Amino acid sequence: MKKHILYILSFLIIGFAGCKAKTTINQDEAGEVITDYLKANPEYKTTRFNFGEIKFNNTNDMFELGKYKSLATKGLVTLSLKEAKKKFLSKDSSFVYQITLTDKASPLVLKQDNDRATVKTVTYVLSDEKPVDFEQVNSSTAKVTVSLKMVTTDFEPFDKDASKNSNFITKTYKLKLDKEEGWKVQK
Repeated sequence: MKKHILYILSFLIIGFAGCKAKTTINQDEAGEVITDYLKANPEYKTTRFNFGEIKFNNTNDMFELGKYKSLATKGLVTLSLKEAKKKFLSKDSSFVYQITLTDKASPLVLKQDNDRATVKTVTYVLSDEKPVDFEQVNSSTAKVTVSLKMVTTDFEPFDKDASKNSNFITKTYKLKLDKEEGWKVQK
């Protein structure tokens, strides 16, 4: 009888120990949690992009027109010349283009108005070269620091704040243990 009670008690203790949630996390698991989070909530940089009917006058505007023509060759916009006033040997020539976004640009367009759009210029992805650095604060929280490398989009030349001091950013995320879902990034 005592032997049966001992077996039942040991079975219950092992059963409760097996049901206990995993409270430790390692470097690989932290990297997977951050990768899943970045797939659902990507990190990116945006800028405002003008389209519609745009007039190009001087040499500075011609540089801007070159950016639009580059997008047109990649199929992200269509350009159609509406009006051209070319003055012989003069810098006062002007061109009016109708610029429209194509379906190919839709993954990079976040918000669109009548003649302006918010577009992604840079996206950040988890760097493979630099390892995930994490510190487990306590049994249910951890701080994870990762290196995110910069991947430019075709709209990057339109970024007015294009000061690039590095081609990566370092970001720290706080992870919290959820009893049902496991480790999650805390917002």
